Amino acid sequence: MDDRVVLVTGGARGIGAGIAKAFADAGARVMVADIGIQATGVTTSTWRYALANEDDVGDLQASSSNIEATHVDVTSSASCEAAVAATVDRFGGIDVLVNNAGVIDSGAFDDIDEATWDRIFQVNCKGIFLMTRAALPSLKASSQKESSNAAIINTASIAGKQGHANLSAYCGSKFAAIGITQSLAAELAPQNIRVNAICPGIVGTAMWHDHLRPTNAVTPEQKEADLALAMRERIPLGRPQSIEDMGQAALYLATAPNITGVALSVAGGLQMQ
Repeated sequence: MDDRVVLVTGGARGIGAGIAKAFADAGARVMVADIGIQATGVTTSTWRYALANEDDVGDLQASSSNIEATHVDVTSSASCEAAVAATVDRFGGIDVLVNNAGVIDSGAFDDIDEATWDRIFQVNCKGIFLMTRAALPSLKASSQKESSNAAIINTASIAGKQGHANLSAYCGSKFAAIGITQSLAAELAPQNIRVNAICPGIVGTAMWHDHLRPTNAVTPEQKEADLALAMRERIPLGRPQSIEDMGQAALYLATAPNITGVALSVAGGLQMQ
């Protein structure tokens, strides 16, 4: 990955941070784009877990000299274009786009309000559309290089392969993310741009700890221990997945020159196909 340029949305914390660090450690120059960076008027009160903030990206940048950061709201075309421009201005182009920004909410189908449904699809689906459209000219330029390995990686979910009760909006958006991935893979293959998705299983991020699996645990260490204990019985490999696992998967898909249109489950055997 030496000198390749990677743009990661939703990259300040959680899975995105794991992906950003994996690329930076492999020698890539990484732009982390996140709604919590240089944010103005951004509120997380709509969601049941905290979004990223400046401290998160500060910790990430402290881990590597190859990481820069910029603001993005993936539901805004202008914001996506600005994030791409910031990346090109700083690094000269884009070789890999990671559409990782995503949100979740849960509840019975007849309890979901329209605004929540729309927001989930705006971030998880329209965000892929707007970011990819903004980055495509740079990716096409990368694909013309002699040693090109231009790629797009979308963060979907195992919930995009099998529906679950009380997650209709989230599952629907992730099924759509996989469909978009396959369609783009077919469309962009003649231009030598590969498109794949990673499908995380159960990862101990804020989404899981603060919303999907709340416990009486208070400290991060207690929450991780509770999750690990529960997953020993549920997951064939006996452990939850980590953000480092997701980074390894994204790095693999970015460097495998003959793989496109794949939705790679990284779930410890929780979902087998």
